[in-house]
Amino acid sequence: MSPLRLALFAPAGRMGRAIVDAATGDDAIEIVTGEADVLVDFSAPAALQANLARAKVERVPILIGTTGLDRTADTEIAEAARDIAVLRAANTSLGVALMGDLVERAARVFGPDWDIEIVEMHHRLKADAPSGTALALGEAAARGRGIELADHSERGRDGTGLARGKGDIGFASLRGGTVAGDHDVIFAGPEERLILSHRAESRAIFARGAIAAARFLKGKPAGLYSMKDVIGA
Repeated sequence: MSPLRLALFAPAGRMGRAIVDAATGDDAIEIVTGEADVLVDFSAPAALQANLARAKVERVPILIGTTGLDRTADTEIAEAARDIAVLRAANTSLGVALMGDLVERAARVFGPDWDIEIVEMHHRLKADAPSGTALALGEAAARGRGIELADHSERGRDGTGLARGKGDIGFASLRGGTVAGDHDVIFAGPEERLILSHRAESRAIFARGAIAAARFLKGKPAGLYSMKDVIGA
């Protein structure tokens, strides 16, 4: 069986280096600069349009792990997915993928009487907040409730008169040190709480998940996929 050929848009970036390290010594994976089975984008929001264009021209699936994307990017990704296989993941950890599924199920079961707060912490250099993973978990909670996150999102509380709205989903972002990524989703109900947590101890987990996602993408028909598809949830 021929190796999975991955072309990285930012091989010198944190995730690019982690993927190269994960692939080193694995005969089933080959990092290439030319013809590839899957393109892997952990670069920057400004590069998305050009990277999608290359994927469409070459008719190659693309994994998009870049965070901090805006509504325009949402449209560009959806349009590209009509022509090629696109997997978008704010977090490629398999553990986080399963956590998202659990969050969606819990939100559906508990309903709006349980308040949802999402707390995330990352290293001091992270430039976007809330993290893409926190927002993805918020989207999972919103799907469980059958609502739009944009209409029920509370961020950056400061001041007075801030009683939360029923059914709203709150976010808190912490930054410091070298934290790879901590996420807690708190379901606070009448006299009890359920807390779903994930701790990333190394960027290697994201690299392994990205490789698993790339294996899933190879040969897939056009469409928009997620890590939920990768784990079969």
